[in-house]
This record gives sequence, C-alpha cells and structure tokens, in this order.
Amino acid sequence: MEFDRWTLNAIRYDETMMSWMEERRYDWVPLASAAIEKILSGHSVVVVTDGEREWFGEYILYALNRPDRKRPMIPVYLLKNMVPYLDSLKKSEDIDLLYDMLSLSFKEEYFFWYIGRADSPRSSIAKRKEDSFLWIMDEQMQNNFYLKSFDDLLDMKLFQLFRLFDRSLEAALFGEVDLK
Repeated sequence: MEFDRWTLNAIRYDETMMSWMEERRYDWVPLASAAIEKILSGHSVVVVTDGEREWFGEYILYALNRPDRKRPMIPVYLLKNMVPYLDSLKKSEDIDLLYDMLSLSFKEEYFFWYIGRADSPRSSIAKRKEDSFLWIMDEQMQNNFYLKSFDDLLDMKLFQLFRLFDRSLEAALFGEVDLK
C-alpha cells in the first residue's frame, strides 16, 4: 500500500488519532517517509529536544525499543546522553566539533530527530544537518513538521505523532507499506 494512503487509514481508524492530523498528513508523509527510509537503510537516529521536552526524548528512546516489541531494535540515541554538556555548545566551532564526533561514531550514517522550540540553542544543531527530522515549534520552515508550543493539546499531539511514526516504521519494517 502507498504510504500516503496507509497514513490516511492509520489516522482515520486509530482511536487515539484526532482529525487535526488528517489535515496535516501532506506535511507529514514526506518527512516521515524520509526518516523511515534512513532507518531502514541503517542510519542511526540521534534525538535532540529542547529543555522542556527532554521527557519526550526519553519516551521515544524507551518506547521504540520496548522489550515486548516483536521487531528489530532501532538504533536510537539521545544526544543529551552522549554529550552531557550539550547546553554549553553555543559557538559554531563547538557544533563543528560535535559533528566531527558524530561523523566518527556513526560514519555519517545518522540523522537528527529534533523536537522543540525554534528558539532553543539545541535546535541549531539539528537545523544544520539537511536531512534532520524536525518537529519545530513556533517557526514555519521547509522540511519541518510545524507545531505550536502554546497549543493546549501539544503533549497529546506529540504522543499521537509518535504513535503514527512508530506504527509507520513497523509497517515499513514488515513490508506492509511502500514508502516511495
């Protein structure tokens, strides 16, 4: 099944989804399919969040590879766990050194998954890498799934987006969906 059609069905027939996502699926499909294709081709996922959403980064890390999953483990890492002094990286040279470390560690086969506000210094790390999977709040930009940080339903929407991504990844892993 084509990914766009599969996504529409997943949104419509999953009791946890809300109608807001059906309207936004055209923004979602190219970004999610690109991220899933990278995972399937062996790329690692480096999750970066702003300070307010560190809890969500932890949730992603644990939820993607829960022991009860009957699928291969996903190579997902929290940048905050790899670089405890992450918030002190402010200058361009510091970020260059971070990129050097990640390139050595992952042999250029990684991408950032950023969730957070656009004005967070951490967002600049992910924005520099063209193939990042961006869920940036309060800034509309190309190749970004736009959210509003002041949305009363933001946390619920984050969980819904993660559920949709996780189900999409699983469908792609088991050949139930064609990402092209």
